[in-house]
Amino acid sequence: MEILLKPIAIVINNRKNLSDDYWGNVVSEIILDESIPTESLIGIEEFSHIEIIFYFHQAQDQVKFSRHPRGNKNLPETGIFAQRAKDRPNRLGVTIARLIKREGRILTVDHFDGMDGTPVIDIKPVMKTFLVNKNEVTEPRWVKAMLTNYWKE
Repeated sequence: MEILLKPIAIVINNRKNLSDDYWGNVVSEIILDESIPTESLIGIEEFSHIEIIFYFHQAQDQVKFSRHPRGNKNLPETGIFAQRAKDRPNRLGVTIARLIKREGRILTVDHFDGMDGTPVIDIKPVMKTFLVNKNEVTEPRWVKAMLTNYWKE
């Protein structure tokens, strides 16, 4: 089966080059495609956070299904589905971003790690009912060490 997806928006920000860290000062505009009616955003400004599903448009065509995260041999080899790497089978990324404001068809967000020009596939409001209690989330120790600078400015 093949699935055809059409972007519903595009990301505009100052992040032009691939980089794994220092996303903390990046503010992005998510600009809704002209083919999507503005009314699709009615009420979104009542939410503090939105979940953005996007396409890693600069990812490599070559997917390694098992690798050391970030190519760092000091980190354990893990499968692609145990990582959030961009070089994935379908190149999809998902991030929960803070919604700063909405102006017409433009959403301004931070804590979003999509680069300038990134195609947005879907946007959903974050609802507490669908979140797992953060105290119940577990992860390997290496993840915290690897992501120390991720959201730093």
